[in-house]
Amino acid sequence: MCFRLCLTLCFDAMVNKLLRQFIFVTMMLFSAGHAWADLVIVTSEATGISTLSKEDVINIYLGRYRRLPNALPALPIDMAESSEIKKKFYWRLVGKTLAEINSYWSRLIFSGQTQPPAVLNSSEDAIMRILRVPGTIGYIERGNHSKLDKRLVVVFELGE
Repeated sequence: MCFRLCLTLCFDAMVNKLLRQFIFVTMMLFSAGHAWADLVIVTSEATGISTLSKEDVINIYLGRYRRLPNALPALPIDMAESSEIKKKFYWRLVGKTLAEINSYWSRLIFSGQTQPPAVLNSSEDAIMRILRVPGTIGYIERGNHSKLDKRLVVVFELGE
């Protein structure tokens, strides 16, 4: 009887400990995944804007607006074609795949209406360009923003 009671108590303690660890790990993964998944559109403090609407971001990234609300030229930056962040960005912004976005830009380029955003290979390259050239905007994952200095301004947040 004593052995059975001891076994039951030990088993209950192990289950409770494992359950607590599972809950802790799950919460950490959820919170970390959520923080890294959000995309933000940033520009430099020198650009002189503090916010953009979703419509502004769409129109800038689809070549419809060539100027920011403060009349500076709008200079959007895109990531490389193979990057996951670019796929996420366009899907969340306009609900389109990269193939659809590429098709859209092919039609505009062919008609001579406008040019697509400049393409850079990394968020670090984008940040350097944004800080160097006023009017430049780019998208990065929120997690990258925590490492940045105060010269960058989040002008729009594009959640999941």
